[in-house]
Amino acid sequence: MSALPGGSLLEVSAQGPAPLKDFFSLQVTETQVIWRWWKISLRTNARNTKPGEVRESHSDYLEDGRLQRQVEMVFGPHVLQYSRDLCQGRCDYLQRLPDSLLLNIMVHLELEDVARFALTCRKFKELCSSEEFWEQTVRLHCDTVTAGMEDLAKEVGWRTVFFTSKLQLQKQISRRKLKSKTTKAGPDLPGLRMDSVYGHEDGTTEPKNGLK
Repeated sequence: MSALPGGSLLEVSAQGPAPLKDFFSLQVTETQVIWRWWKISLRTNARNTKPGEVRESHSDYLEDGRLQRQVEMVFGPHVLQYSRDLCQGRCDYLQRLPDSLLLNIMVHLELEDVARFALTCRKFKELCSSEEFWEQTVRLHCDTVTAGMEDLAKEVGWRTVFFTSKLQLQKQISRRKLKSKTTKAGPDLPGLRMDSVYGHEDGTTEPKNGLK
């Protein structure tokens, strides 16, 4: 069975639900379940209270309804079910892969498959919506990713860039470049007299030299 560094299959920790202030930790290793808790209290007599710990084998944990109720109270039904699955030898290896490796797998899926993949769990949904995934997808499907595309992606996101047609993409990049040049030039564009755009230096807008 695949394990985290140190032989752990699962490690989670959290504060108990209100009004509890105590802190809890659940660890599932290849051979046992470890439940720890720390008493958090402002009372003087509680300051020297030592952390509590319970260690059980997988089979004992599956029979311990009281401990399972505590796990569910602190971490919710999904963590409880996942811990039970681990103790029964059922491990989701795909979820345990590093995000970088999952992203490398996902970019080679068809978009319909990506949509289905995102529905399987919260982690995969977040990955399928991430900028990292859509950037890799754009770079894989485009022959060249220009600096203009990268700048546009910073504003609208890589997903939008991917679903934008080439013609519309070029238009957006061109508009962005023009806007950038205008902003850098300021109100008085070098080489362009503002009176030729808005009127004459004397404030009039009628054509001069008799030109109509």
